[in-house]
Amino acid sequence: MSAPPTPVAVLIVTYNCATDLDGCFATIASQDHRPLTVVVVDCASHDHSAEAARQAGAAHQLATTVLPLSENLGFAGGMNEALARTDAPFVLSLNADARPRPDFVSALLDQLRRRPRAAAATGKLIRLDGPAGTRKNEAPPILDACGMRLTLTWRHLDRGSGEVDRGQYTQAERVFGATGAATLFRRQALDDVAIEGEIFDRAFHSFREDAELAFRFAERGWEVIYEPRAVALHRRANLPSRRRDMPAEVNFHSLKNRYLLRAYHQTAANFFLTLLPTLWRDKIALLYVLLAERSSLAAYRWLWRNRRAIAHHRRLIQARRTRPARELDHWFRRDSQPL
Repeated sequence: MSAPPTPVAVLIVTYNCATDLDGCFATIASQDHRPLTVVVVDCASHDHSAEAARQAGAAHQLATTVLPLSENLGFAGGMNEALARTDAPFVLSLNADARPRPDFVSALLDQLRRRPRAAAATGKLIRLDGPAGTRKNEAPPILDACGMRLTLTWRHLDRGSGEVDRGQYTQAERVFGATGAATLFRRQALDDVAIEGEIFDRAFHSFREDAELAFRFAERGWEVIYEPRAVALHRRANLPSRRRDMPAEVNFHSLKNRYLLRAYHQTAANFFLTLLPTLWRDKIALLYVLLAERSSLAAYRWLWRNRRAIAHHRRLIQARRTRPARELDHWFRRDSQPL
């Protein structure tokens, strides 16, 4: 007797994403895996995103739950609300501007089924040129993300971001982490790394929350897999090169979360390993804020005001660590590991 099909829930957090939703739902409906359900959490949009999600779910005949919030909880808070509304053993976090190909879910699910210690699997994301949901031209494709990597400056970067796809990421590999734009998670792993019942740390609100989750996975002995057979298009709005064009709130969270990530997860040995690179980058960041982005000075004030809560959260995280700290430091020197 064959095993019953594995339920997968697609979780989407929206904020003024109405124009993207029909195209997103169309690609969800095209997936060759069933059963699929969809949960949309709308973070107080002004463009009727919640209603657009309901209409798209009905139009594409997908079982869809839509939860409109009265405030913007960001990606982290919105994703926690979505996770609370499904008991599916696997969940796909998906941005409204992502367009997975029909075998995206099945290719990622295949990796997770074969590797019980894999917490998440992510695929090859190719950058979209415009808002229409298709590339304006087919050659050459520009990579958006092939998993996540760390640097000695404590930056977390999308592997391959901005590179021409010349077949340099064709092997399935272990990677440090994965972007929340399109990643399949094992619910067991998410529940295992939760802190006080919270899976994504809502203090992050938006930006870097996927990297913070990746640290908790690694500290608890879970792995993240990159599977190149799973391909999705993604129109990325937030890039370092566009920082001057980003809203002040976006840049505030980006800067705040840079330090919050280290406050939670940096160890004494790693402090000395990365001291000079991070010190240099911190000086550059502070100088930039003072000269060109003074609205982000609020990030430093936020960190000081919340120092006791941050210290408490760090103690909770570190108390649950099951892998020695030195086993994670190799991720600051290499992009991937073979399976």
